[in-house]
Amino acid sequence: MNPSQVWLYDLIIVAGLFLLGFVGLLLMRNLVKLLISIEVLTKGVTLALIASGFARQNPYVMQSVVVTLIVVEVTVVAVALALIVNLYRRTGSLDIRRLTDLKW
Repeated sequence: MNPSQVWLYDLIIVAGLFLLGFVGLLLMRNLVKLLISIEVLTKGVTLALIASGFARQNPYVMQSVVVTLIVVEVTVVAVALALIVNLYRRTGSLDIRRLTDLKW
């Protein structure tokens, strides 16, 4: 299997992950499911970065970028989950349609 075939398979998987996350963002109304959809999107981006580093014969630079992205992503997820818990305590629901009750 030559590298161009591997690159093509990686792009197919990246497109699938990205499409799955994007459809989840459009269709879901639950805050936790929306957060999971965002995570699937970012996993597609990290796979694309690793695959592009592999295709350019320089995977170490992309691996360091991906590790940095994962650290930032974990921080964002922790803050988002804290906000979701607080919203659930206030509204009693995880539905995004109930967030209109939080207006001033």
